[in-house]
Amino acid sequence: QVQLVESGGRLVRAGDSLRLSCVGSGRTFSTDAMGWFRQAPGKEREFVGGISWAGSRAYSDSVKGRFTISRDNTENTVYLQINTLKAEDTAVYYCAARRDYRVLSQQTQYDYWGQGTQVTVNS
Repeated sequence: QVQLVESGGRLVRAGDSLRLSCVGSGRTFSTDAMGWFRQAPGKEREFVGGISWAGSRAYSDSVKGRFTISRDNTENTVYLQINTLKAEDTAVYYCAARRDYRVLSQQTQYDYWGQGTQVTVNS
């Protein structure tokens, strides 16, 4: 069974940093593009950023400069480092994988999804 499992979400203070992890199992994701998305209360799920199998990264304008995505293909894991957290970063964060090398922002282009991890930022 193919799975993506996110972890690392918790209650934090504004200005803190946090690292989220997403571990894949059931198949190798080393040649997949991996994406991070988030869904804030009452809002649509949105693209945060992604990383190709070769390490090329793309970010949404709203998080550029504060979010960093990395991956460890030997561990089938992708990370999302979030710095200088803001109240508006409060959301459920999801990782997703697509069976292609390119990072895309459209959710429908992703084949596998995790269940999400909650990040809550207290201001």
